[in-house]
Amino acid sequence: MNNVFDGLKVLELASVLAGPAVGMFFSELGANVIKIENKKTGGDVTRNWKLEKEHKDAKRSAYYCSINWNKEVLFLDLSIEEDRHKVYALVKTADVVLANYRKSSAIKLKMDYASLKAINSKIIYGNISGFGEDSERVAFDVVLQAESGFMFMNGQPGGLSTKMPVALIDILAAHHLKEGILIALLKRIKTGNGAYISVSLLDAAISSLANQASNWLMSGHIPQKMGSLHPNIAPYGELFTTNDGKELVLAIGTDRQFQALCTYFNRHDLADNPSYSSNEDRVKNRTQLFHELKHNFQSSTLDDILAYCIKNNIPVGQVRNMKDVFEDKQTSDMILTEQIGDFITKTVSSLAFRIS
Repeated sequence: MNNVFDGLKVLELASVLAGPAVGMFFSELGANVIKIENKKTGGDVTRNWKLEKEHKDAKRSAYYCSINWNKEVLFLDLSIEEDRHKVYALVKTADVVLANYRKSSAIKLKMDYASLKAINSKIIYGNISGFGEDSERVAFDVVLQAESGFMFMNGQPGGLSTKMPVALIDILAAHHLKEGILIALLKRIKTGNGAYISVSLLDAAISSLANQASNWLMSGHIPQKMGSLHPNIAPYGELFTTNDGKELVLAIGTDRQFQALCTYFNRHDLADNPSYSSNEDRVKNRTQLFHELKHNFQSSTLDDILAYCIKNNIPVGQVRNMKDVFEDKQTSDMILTEQIGDFITKTVSSLAFRIS
């Protein structure tokens, strides 16, 4: 499967996260991905997005390595005609171009779709913008998290609006662009024609609001900050601490699951209580239910609760940090390494699917 795009040539003019994430997707599947970086500014800006503990003289940050695995890198200045023509030479035999220019910048640099299509009519050009291709507004992920409603409803009740700890809007936009490019590749097999695909971070964010959007559109409910709680389900998102100091989260979605949880704690009084008999009742009385269950979790160990819940199909999870996550053998297949000179990179695969 990892060579499914062997022979495909992808030219990456994009920087930061969303566009390069698409390039890495194709590089993992065997495509030849050539990343063009601005030599005038020292390359992709994320090369310098380093943690305090990273070596200040390293040419690549961990952030940069997270989405630039197995790419050929060329440093060019596209404001110079000589360098621009080097890109044009690559375009002649390329299949896909990835970009995240503002419209005016793409035209000024002569890297817009019309300019590249004139060189290669079969080119598939995928462009990511912030607020739509006709907007000149500068956009980073946190700005879109704010503008799309995610930050307003994220955080603890009464607390400040909070961004998600991963640039998730960038990742979502990357997935949408991948889908568009894959459709364009299929279409090109049938018609021989290239295509222009445009994805905005705003549209990607809005399309991912799911039930929170429908809660407003159908019921006039503006989602509020609930921490990890779910507005439609309970107990779902409630956090409990075990007697060995571990943190667990519940995701009870059915009456059967709730009754099975009560059986483990020998809390038939809760299972038979009309205040908790249905999900609607549990949502209405979730705070009271949390305090009823809190002491039961504190009297049990993490391993005992997990073993019972897994055996009885009760959705529960341990709250783990990155160390915990990557010490799990199940995650080892998701780790990619790359040797670049004497520098070794490590990142996670962008491929979460398996095809047999």
